[in-house]
Amino acid sequence: MSFKGKTVFITGASRGIGKAIALRLAKEGAQIVIAAKSVEETPKLGGTIFSAAKEVVEAGGEALPVQCDIRNEEQIAQAVAKTIEVFGGIDILINNASAISLTPVEKTEPKRFDLMFDINVRGTFFVSRACIPYLRKGNNPHILNLSPPVNLQPKWLGNHVAYTMSKYNMSMIALGLAEELKKDKIAANTLWPQTTIATAAVQNLLGGDALIKMSRTPDIVADAAYYILSRPSDSCTGNSFIDERVLAEEGITDLSKYNVVPGAQLYPDLFL
Repeated sequence: MSFKGKTVFITGASRGIGKAIALRLAKEGAQIVIAAKSVEETPKLGGTIFSAAKEVVEAGGEALPVQCDIRNEEQIAQAVAKTIEVFGGIDILINNASAISLTPVEKTEPKRFDLMFDINVRGTFFVSRACIPYLRKGNNPHILNLSPPVNLQPKWLGNHVAYTMSKYNMSMIALGLAEELKKDKIAANTLWPQTTIATAAVQNLLGGDALIKMSRTPDIVADAAYYILSRPSDSCTGNSFIDERVLAEEGITDLSKYNVVPGAQLYPDLFL
């Protein structure tokens, strides 16, 4: 399926998985809205909405960098309005922006709890809400949340209950929208990696260089997203996808090119 002329609104697209999806769809000619907070690069995170926009254009797409904190509904409204002004519509929404803190209850401070729920849950909900009227008019419209299958095994709740709840809420939003928007033929799905992905969060918050070496690149998630978003929106909805299973369905089983370190043992991601 061609993405030429399609408008894709991606939250948190200045780096990591969000940027990888932006670049993958840019190669197919998509118009990418880079909705993120970063306008100045920091050593730990790297990347801004402007550097990502430059890469999108170089990859073959069109780019609209928009500074947007999705905790603020006014900024969400302004970002969507700017998108409509520049590109005229929205065909795809990628809810990628997320905050993480893998802490037990006693070590989860209120501000960290609020950050995760304001971005992961509230932000995802209200960005979706703002985009739905335009998705109704879109071409093969899709909503894709970067969140895991809801897995109620106690171990995923016991170690970091606040983060787990916030990510499961993102998934429930997608599953709820799939049912709510079925009549509008707007697809809503989730996507999650089978293994850890080499991102700033893994580098800075989880396992540093050691875990990065046991991870795959964000390109695997981007390729999986491409195949999901290519599917008919009236029938491909309400799914909790895993990246390597999506690729297997497309006949792609040799995933070695995605390894950060060729031949390295891979580390399974959370919730699987």
